[in-house]
Amino acid sequence: DMGQMSAWYVFSAMGFYPVNPADGRYVFGTPQFAELSINLPNRNIFTVKAISLSSENIYIENVRLNGQDYSKGYITHKQMLEGGMLEFQMSNKPGMVFSME
Repeated sequence: DMGQMSAWYVFSAMGFYPVNPADGRYVFGTPQFAELSINLPNRNIFTVKAISLSSENIYIENVRLNGQDYSKGYITHKQMLEGGMLEFQMSNKPGMVFSME
């Protein structure tokens, strides 16, 4: 698979992954880490936090991007390259409905 499956797993463990790399969107999933930072080539840093993440709290309750409520079910490659912080508030109950527009 030329490393594509392992690359997908790394993305997925961060809490988002590309479904179609050509459209530049990363769809949200359940993060596997409470916090991580990506040092980007442009020297920006993109941080992902999964607040209250646990073996029971596997559902996304809400999302904030750079301190603002965020209702989309994805981020774009451009948004990630700008750096900043993506915060997932995790819960033990499913409930958040995302916009894919």
